[in-house]
Amino acid sequence: MSDHHTYKKVELVGSSETSIEEAIGNALAEASKSIQNMEWFEVTETRGHIQNGAVAHYQVTLKVGFRIVNS
Repeated sequence: MSDHHTYKKVELVGSSETSIEEAIGNALAEASKSIQNMEWFEVTETRGHIQNGAVAHYQVTLKVGFRIVNS
């Protein structure tokens, strides 16, 4: 049994027509289907798509850290 944690980082991009927060939530919800032990995230980029002078989509790039667990 180890007394330290080791983490791996992956980069995700989430999108939403509604908000930046929903874009983050969408990315984390999808990633949680295949990545276990996610513990933190940091937003590295935010951008959006403009259509007819208004925001059409929000897009957020995240780095997500998950803990590596020995079986």
